[in-house]
Amino acid sequence: MINIRIEKTATPKTLPSQDNPLNFGTIFTDHMFIMNYDPQNGWNDARVVPYEKICLEPSSMVFHYGQEMFEGLKAYKTGDERILLFRPEKNAQRANNTNKRLCIPEIPVEDFVEAVKTLVKTDEKWVPTKEGTSLYIRPFIIATDPFLGVRPSDTYMFIIILSPVGAYYPEGLNPVRIWIEDEYVRAVKGGIGETKTGGNYVASMKSQVKAHDAGYSQVLWLDGVHRKYIEEVGAMNIFFKINGEVVTPALSGSILPGVTRDTVLELCKAWGVPASEKRISIDEIYEAYENGTLEEVFGTGTAAVISPVGELKWGDKTLIVNDGKIGDFSRKFYDTVTGIQLGNIKDEFGWTVEV
Repeated sequence: MINIRIEKTATPKTLPSQDNPLNFGTIFTDHMFIMNYDPQNGWNDARVVPYEKICLEPSSMVFHYGQEMFEGLKAYKTGDERILLFRPEKNAQRANNTNKRLCIPEIPVEDFVEAVKTLVKTDEKWVPTKEGTSLYIRPFIIATDPFLGVRPSDTYMFIIILSPVGAYYPEGLNPVRIWIEDEYVRAVKGGIGETKTGGNYVASMKSQVKAHDAGYSQVLWLDGVHRKYIEEVGAMNIFFKINGEVVTPALSGSILPGVTRDTVLELCKAWGVPASEKRISIDEIYEAYENGTLEEVFGTGTAAVISPVGELKWGDKTLIVNDGKIGDFSRKFYDTVTGIQLGNIKDEFGWTVEV
């Protein structure tokens, strides 16, 4: 097991008032986790230290070639004052999937989880308790070799920071409006679409701006080859309920394997709800809308958990889903997942980990 030394801050910050909105990703806690990598020692010097600026050479490879990965998960405060993580080993496994693709040294799953638990325990007073709030956890790895040349770095830093947050979408559980992108593409099979790395997100920004300017919350991407098969939303995986069946695009190498996505599929199996992972086109979605069998659309992700979709904009076509209201399935999934995360529903799946 990883050995982590802890250096407490001498100047703790003032905790934010929960009477004010906790805007996502704007407030950071007292401490952060850091671990270094070099070829001689492997991952070493694991420590929790006061949150502070990091010092890097301007020539550090992360700035020039984008060799970095990041993850996202949350900690929740239960009614009996316990702190729970939700499926952190899945985030660790996904981090290593990204690491392998980007030539970054892997981190043992148990060390990743222990680092998260130790940092959250150190800053446990920062876990908010107001309904809809949580402590967002951002682990990331950056390449630090001071070198200008295209090759994998020899040295890295693994860092975890924490941020108390409110709801990701200001709309809350009100259905969001989504723009279907048919001009730009985010990723293709064989690329890095299935990894969690900044390059995927910067590639999405042009379309995100276009969607926001048109009044839409997110972009739904089509595949990069045929420009017709559904892939994922910028910050979420996507699900459709068509004629009683829950359908989500199959993982094809260009779609992020979401932890919440997997959770929904596991719940469908447990509930006996027909569910499938398959290639599905926007034309099929539109056909289902036209014939009245498109019952619900919802996104899944760590930040938003479940995000019902009330409108899809595809070119000159506007699809109003379920009269723009949250559907029964979306509500049930949200209530179940958040109930388990908050300890209000018995965890029969072994998904929660107590800090």
